[in-house]
Amino acid sequence: MAPNTIMGINNLPIMEKREIYARLIPPVLVDRFNLSPYLVDNEGNDLLLLNYPSGSSSTEMSLYHQVKFQDPVLYGHLTDTLNGQIHVLLYILNNPDSPRFDVDIMPDGSPTKFGTYRRNINAEIAALKAGLAPGQIRSGLRMLSEAIESFESFILSVKHDLYFVEPLYYHNAVIFERNGFDYISGKRLMKRINDGFSETGDLVPMLDLSTPFRHPKAVNSIRFRSWAIHDGIFGEPFDGVTMFKQVGKLASITTTLGCQW
Repeated sequence: MAPNTIMGINNLPIMEKREIYARLIPPVLVDRFNLSPYLVDNEGNDLLLLNYPSGSSSTEMSLYHQVKFQDPVLYGHLTDTLNGQIHVLLYILNNPDSPRFDVDIMPDGSPTKFGTYRRNINAEIAALKAGLAPGQIRSGLRMLSEAIESFESFILSVKHDLYFVEPLYYHNAVIFERNGFDYISGKRLMKRINDGFSETGDLVPMLDLSTPFRHPKAVNSIRFRSWAIHDGIFGEPFDGVTMFKQVGKLASITTTLGCQW
């Protein structure tokens, strides 16, 4: 029988597990960068790098549009839940043609874990001004719906009908909402945040431009809200939110009615 967990896939021979994980890549992404079906360049260099040790219950995948480019166009980190479901810890689509902002590293090169461990403030200010959201090192590729379609095909191929995601930032959770995801945990927090940013909310007085990230626009902007939360306006990090989606179904959940990006 074909494996239905990350650990099971990781225990397969290399070429078999590579073929399975390659199903996660949206065909539109392959077309966009004119990649070969084998995901190698003209010199035979591998563009799909996978970290999937045998016996491990997680896998990391990085797809590059050209060898040795600083950032992948797609990065994914998947793991098994305790009951064998698929859990997406991180999924990133980068536009390699856009400017890079070093929010993921400090000036000395040490990692920031996308600003969740430490913050490169100057890089974050530049990213904010360029229209990016917290954690983004480059602008996205606007392919999330296609990525979800490919992901759900992968989920079905391993005999599941739902999967889980862990939004790293507030804006990620909102984007997932708007693409049909529901909450396992964190819905109350999301509503609390929305109330706090309402016109009479308790967070509004702190949108005082005391830092560039606490802008009055956060009242009606998902992106500016996310920056303010990342900056600590809520008094605690954005954490404890887990979401899920049933394959082929859209949940009708919104915690930000009327709020624009």
